Amino acid sequence: LSRSGDAAAEERSVLLANRAACHLKDGACSLCVADCTSALELVPFGIKPLLRRAAAYEALEKYPLAYVDYKTALQVDCSVQAAHDGVNRMTKALLEKDGVNWRQKLPPIPTVPVSAQTRWSVPAARAPGANAPPATPPQGEPDPTTAGIERARTLKEEGNELVKKGNHKKAVDKYSESLKLNQECATYTNRALCYLTLKQYKEAAQDCTEALKLDPKNVKALYRRAQAFKELKDYKSSIADIKSLLKTEPKNTAALKLLQELNRA
Repeated sequence: LSRSGDAAAEERSVLLANRAACHLKDGACSLCVADCTSALELVPFGIKPLLRRAAAYEALEKYPLAYVDYKTALQVDCSVQAAHDGVNRMTKALLEKDGVNWRQKLPPIPTVPVSAQTRWSVPAARAPGANAPPATPPQGEPDPTTAGIERARTLKEEGNELVKKGNHKKAVDKYSESLKLNQECATYTNRALCYLTLKQYKEAAQDCTEALKLDPKNVKALYRRAQAFKELKDYKSSIADIKSLLKTEPKNTAALKLLQELNRA
């Protein structure tokens, strides 16, 4: 009986991981995290849900959590290139964010038991037709979605570099290319910032609206859309956005300042 129970759990885990991949592609990163977490509760240390959850955490800029998942995936199978690349990117991001002591701020990295490590590399004797994960994941072959997400991330980072140099027009092009591959909240809010700088307020508001479809409480999207609405003289909508933002971050000084200006407008 427990054997069929195992098979059912694995089947459900695979379905959740597949649905997570769809969420990730749609930029619904929080939903992707939830599905991957459920998949991992059913079958601990599954490579695909670990990698997909890591990518979702990375997109949500939760770099410590992404780092832990990429590291865990490497313990399961040290040949997964996407996990190596992820660890390198997160190390860079965390070093920039938290300085040389970034490791001290990490959540604990789980120790993968040997049974889980061998599970993916040794074909287990299974009842035929049991919907088991593949005995060996195809080497070095990313999910079609993963490749697109990687490329999208690179383009987003190139856009970020251009913003730092003050080249907002070129950054818009990079973000636009990135968004064709992966609709990600942070890319929309970054492009919105460029549009604000370029005084393209309608486009800025539109990008923030797209970002808020993916993450309804996103503080940057609410703030930037409020800025755009203010420039478009739609004060009512601008005030509504600032009020929504302040529900999430009541002490946000930039938002409080903008609200004062709007009340005077």
